[in-house]
Amino acid sequence: RKMSIFDIIGPVMVGPSSSHTAGAVKLGLVSRQLLGEPVTEAEILLYGSFLNTGNGHGTKQAIAAGLLGMKEDDRRIPDSLAIAENAGMKITFGEAHLRSAHPNTAVLKLKGAVCRALEIQGESIGGGRINIHKIDGLEANFSGEYPTLIVHNVDQPGHIAEVTSMLSHKSVNVAEMQLYRESRGGDAVMVIECDEEIPQEALKWLEHLEGVLKVTYYSPWKEIV
Repeated sequence: RKMSIFDIIGPVMVGPSSSHTAGAVKLGLVSRQLLGEPVTEAEILLYGSFLNTGNGHGTKQAIAAGLLGMKEDDRRIPDSLAIAENAGMKITFGEAHLRSAHPNTAVLKLKGAVCRALEIQGESIGGGRINIHKIDGLEANFSGEYPTLIVHNVDQPGHIAEVTSMLSHKSVNVAEMQLYRESRGGDAVMVIECDEEIPQEALKWLEHLEGVLKVTYYSPWKEIV
């Protein structure tokens, strides 16, 4: 993709560090969007630099702010933990025991106001940019810059064609596509970053396809209320 001025100078933000504050806010916000409903419970496990220096850099407040729907320039970020408590959001923190992870990594175990639960492992990679590394323990690796479709399915012929045909039918252009699988015939994951939003009825259609185990959709623009 083309480099923007924000890739060079970083985002407008509240806090001393783009990695520990702006990136951490975005991790929380993208995780909230992936859950698709307001967060009621969050267990946040920190790793590496996030764990060791996060208190001084406000990482905990930053992630909580994102989970509340705040963005990087929100002046309420330093007070986010108190705001979360007043809103009835239960947040706990701990240590993530990972191997060879990015030093600015957090694992977020979320429960929603309706019925959803999700585990997200994300990395703040500098300049306010992030990478969502895993969802529910399976590879994902996307930036949160584009509408993103994550399909967990059984590895069998036809699924990729069905998904891409649906996107073409809905006039959704694919920006980037990644494929992962545990083994031939085992569990597989499609991660598709798109230029346009995917209609809700198309997501519902995907959920009912034979062999599709789970559909998760991320929208950078949809408001979660």
